[in-house]
Amino acid sequence: MAVAFSTDSSEVINRSLGISPPSRTSHESVEALYEIPRCVQWVKKHGFHKVALQFPDSLLVDSTEVALKMEKETGAKVYILGDTSYGSCCVDEVAAQHVNADCIVHYGQSCLSPTSHLPVLYVFCCQPVDVEHCVQSFRKLIPDQNARVIIMSDVTYSASINDISSRLSQEYACLVTSSLNIPDSNLDTESSTQKSEQDTDSTSTTQDSLDQDNQVICRFGRTFCLQADTELDSYSIFYIGKESLTLTNLMMGYNRCMFYSYNPDGRNCRKETLNVNKALMKRYYMVEKAKEANVVGIVAGTLGVSDYLTVINNLKEIVKKAGKKSYTFVMGKLNVPKLANFMEIDVFVLVACSENTLIDSSEFYRPVVTPFEMELACNSCREWTGEYITDFRELLPGAPSHVPMSEGTGEDETDVSLISGGMRRVGLREEQTTGSTAVVKRDDVLTVAEVNSGASFLQSLSWQGLEQKLGETDVTTAVEGRTGIAAGYTHEPGAGGDKEGPQA
Repeated sequence: MAVAFSTDSSEVINRSLGISPPSRTSHESVEALYEIPRCVQWVKKHGFHKVALQFPDSLLVDSTEVALKMEKETGAKVYILGDTSYGSCCVDEVAAQHVNADCIVHYGQSCLSPTSHLPVLYVFCCQPVDVEHCVQSFRKLIPDQNARVIIMSDVTYSASINDISSRLSQEYACLVTSSLNIPDSNLDTESSTQKSEQDTDSTSTTQDSLDQDNQVICRFGRTFCLQADTELDSYSIFYIGKESLTLTNLMMGYNRCMFYSYNPDGRNCRKETLNVNKALMKRYYMVEKAKEANVVGIVAGTLGVSDYLTVINNLKEIVKKAGKKSYTFVMGKLNVPKLANFMEIDVFVLVACSENTLIDSSEFYRPVVTPFEMELACNSCREWTGEYITDFRELLPGAPSHVPMSEGTGEDETDVSLISGGMRRVGLREEQTTGSTAVVKRDDVLTVAEVNSGASFLQSLSWQGLEQKLGETDVTTAVEGRTGIAAGYTHEPGAGGDKEGPQA
C-alpha cells in the first residue's frame, strides 16, 4: 500500500479505495417507491416545462431511471440536482434556479421547511414498517394504558403511522397521533401519505380536532392536538424512525417530554437515554461564548427556507444593539477549513433549517451557535428558561416566541462573564458608533473606547492578502510551469519513482 507522501507518484495516483456502492432499486419497485404516476400527473396538471429532481445521496443511484421515466411520460425537460447547496433535507431552490426550473420534486428525507419561490412536490419514498412488531414493542415499553403518549414518525415511515395508531388507540385512551404539515407553495403539493392521513379517520386526532377548546400544536412540520386540560410536559413521545437529526431536533424542542423510539430497520425499540439537560448545558455554554464575542459572523446556511433574509436582518439589528460587529457569509456546507479562513470572527451564527442548525462545533476554531442562542446572548429581555427553539421563524416579530429588545437608557450595562469571571459591558454605546477607536469622556474620566472589528484585525496582520501594486511590478513573458505532483515533479531528481531521489 502506498504512503500518502511516498515518492512513488504512480502508486499514490492509482491507489484504489474499497467503497461499496448503494444498491439499486429493482425496476419493478422504482415506479411505486418514487410515486412516478403521481409526479407525472402533477407536472402535467400545472403545465411545467422544466422539472428539477432532488435526491439525497443515498437515492442518487436511481436518479437516472426516474428522470428518464419522468421525461418520457411528461414530455418536459427533466434535470437531476446532483449535489445540494446545503442539507439534502431542504429544498435546493438555488440549484434549481440555475436551470430556470419551473418546479422541484423533492425525494426522501425532508425537514418540511416552507420554501420561498418554486412550487415543490414532496415524495418521501416511504419505507415499510412491521406494524405488528411495532405495536408489540409499544406495549412492552409503555404498559400503562392510561399513559398520555404522542406518536410521531420520520417522514419516510409516515405511511404506516395510521395503521399503528388505529390498533393502539383501542387500548390506550390518551393516545395522540401527529400528522405531517406539508408546506404550502400555492399549488397542490400534498404527498400521497398526507392525503391518506386526511382521508382516514384517525381515532384520536380527528375527534380532538372537532373540539375547538383543544390545543393545536404545529412545530417541526408536524401537527397534533392535545386536550384542553392537559399540558405537553405530561405526555411522552413515541418516535418511529432511525436515530437522526430529526429525532435530535424533536428531543431538543420537546426537552421536557420522555422519548421512546422504534427503529423499523433494526426492529428494535428503546427508551432514549440522551441526557437532554447535559446537552442544554452545553448549548448554554455556547451562549456564554456568544456573549464574550465582539465580532459575529452570520452564516446563511440556507437560501431556500422562507424568511431566512428576515432572520438575517433581525440578527444584524440585535447584534448591533448589543455593541457587536457583524459580517454576513454565504458558503454552502460548513467545514473547519472554510471557517478557519476568518480568524477575526469570534463566533458564527448559522441560519439554517431546524434540523441542520444544531451542529457540533467542537472541532471548529470558533464556536457555531444558533439564532436562538445568539438572541439569548444579545437580548437581555429574553431569559434562559430551559425552552429551546431550533426553528428561527419562531423568533420573528409576530411569532409566539418573539421577545423584543429593550431600547435601553443610553447607559452602559454590566454583566459578569461565566467564562472569564470578569466584568463586561453589554449594549451599544454612543461613542462606539462613530469609529473603532476614540478618546471619550465617561464619568469625568478620559478613556479609550475600542471596538474589535474585522477591519482593525486585518490591519494588525503582517500579511493582508494579495495586493495589485499597479505599475510597480515588472512585466515578464510567460514561462513553462512545473509538471507532476508535489511529491515529485518531473524536473526534480528521483521523480517518477526513482528510489534514489529525496525521501518525504
